[in-house]
Amino acid sequence: MFIIFVGKCFFMARPKNLRKIENPPPVKGFHPTGADSAEQLVIINLEEYESIRLCDFLSLSQEEAALKMGVSRPTLTRIYSIARKKVAEAFVTGIGIVFEGGKVYFDSDWYKCIRCSSLFNNFLHSESPHCSLCGSLEIRSYSDSI
Repeated sequence: MFIIFVGKCFFMARPKNLRKIENPPPVKGFHPTGADSAEQLVIINLEEYESIRLCDFLSLSQEEAALKMGVSRPTLTRIYSIARKKVAEAFVTGIGIVFEGGKVYFDSDWYKCIRCSSLFNNFLHSESPHCSLCGSLEIRSYSDSI
């Protein structure tokens, strides 16, 4: 939380609400071909990724995308604008993109296998989910690993 001092009054900034994400990104990020700088990266938050996925990939209107994410249309517009600026920065400067972080929750229960690092969801809501790829029971909630 931030405390803003104005005159003799203190104002606390309102905390961000969680944004609903349907699925995690299929990859952790992108690295441009021929780029030498591995230490410079643009970090795109998961809610920013979701706004691009909904608006550009699925061609939803901003109003429809805002409803899917559980935010207001002006909030989605801000998230989407920041995301597009970050993508443009990565393209123009030739640096990599990483998807991570953000104030999000997933539409279903997603897990990450500790043994093989695959992502899978528990859409049947079974009590003891296991990795769909290697069958391991060594799993962790995906939202805990971001």
